[in-house]
Amino acid sequence: MSDHKTAELPAFARNAVNLASAGLGARGLSATDEFFAPLERMLADAPAVFIEDKFDDNGKWMDGWESRRKRVLGHDHAVVRLAVAGRIDGFDVDTSHFTGNYPPACRIEACNSATDPDESTQWTEVLSTSPLGPSASHYFASTSSEIFTHVRLHIYPDGGVARLRVFGQPHLDRSKVGDGEIELSASLNGGRIIAFSDAHYGTYHRMLAPGRGINMGDGWETRRRRVPGNDWIIVALGGRGQITRAIVDTAFFKGNFPDRCSIQAADLSDFGADVDNAIVTSSMFWPMLVAPQKLSADHVHDLSDAVENIGAVTHVRLNIFPDGGISRLKLFGKLD
Repeated sequence: MSDHKTAELPAFARNAVNLASAGLGARGLSATDEFFAPLERMLADAPAVFIEDKFDDNGKWMDGWESRRKRVLGHDHAVVRLAVAGRIDGFDVDTSHFTGNYPPACRIEACNSATDPDESTQWTEVLSTSPLGPSASHYFASTSSEIFTHVRLHIYPDGGVARLRVFGQPHLDRSKVGDGEIELSASLNGGRIIAFSDAHYGTYHRMLAPGRGINMGDGWETRRRRVPGNDWIIVALGGRGQITRAIVDTAFFKGNFPDRCSIQAADLSDFGADVDNAIVTSSMFWPMLVAPQKLSADHVHDLSDAVENIGAVTHVRLNIFPDGGISRLKLFGKLD
């Protein structure tokens, strides 16, 4: 990816899906205490903000989950239902704007349950007790590669967490999918962004989210291009399959939508585990799935009639000419 700050992130934070994203359907189920700030804020997709003069009935308004100061033995914890069952690769325990009220340490457990957890649920530790600091992202790798549906965040002894991000790979259950058409590019089915030329504005990972964008910041947008060429973004599909339908949505992009777009695709199933590192250069030469198509402002473009039959693929490259914003990319087909 092109942004310097993004390149410094661990691999799981760059290329995996945030299974704890409220925008994808994750929900906070319970917390031992949420006196100062509710659990649901901790799962928001947007970066945490600090509003200097904003207060509520209980004190300073904070963008995250915050418990009151503990005056007895014990610690606080919260349970989160992930947006979809999946393998957990790592975490970001983000204490942004919590400076004198952050927890000194955290621990995370996970479970795989068809129903929401109760007192009989068996939990697996996926992050041992780890130190936290003020106003920063803290990246930790998961210690288990099993499939989980819920996580339980422990903070010691109390305090505030701005965002909890649980990065991983959604579990695509073939027995439930069957032979029907699915959205191969969807985050909830395991679709993920691998690389891009530029993502100066918006939240690029939301391009694979369900539904339509809610505003101009809910999608992928590049800065204004001042040199020759065009922008692009590469997506790993949730599974190998043949694409039969393609939709490009420019919702809310009115004075900044791309003039045209095209889609290339390739089957990289033989590349092995290092496919993400070798993908950018090879993508320039992938077969054309959708030849250049004219785009318009704030519109759902169904490009299905232009989709070429190039066989089963695992990755796609969306090209936009010359720059601009795409709210959603939806690619449908059958798993191979």
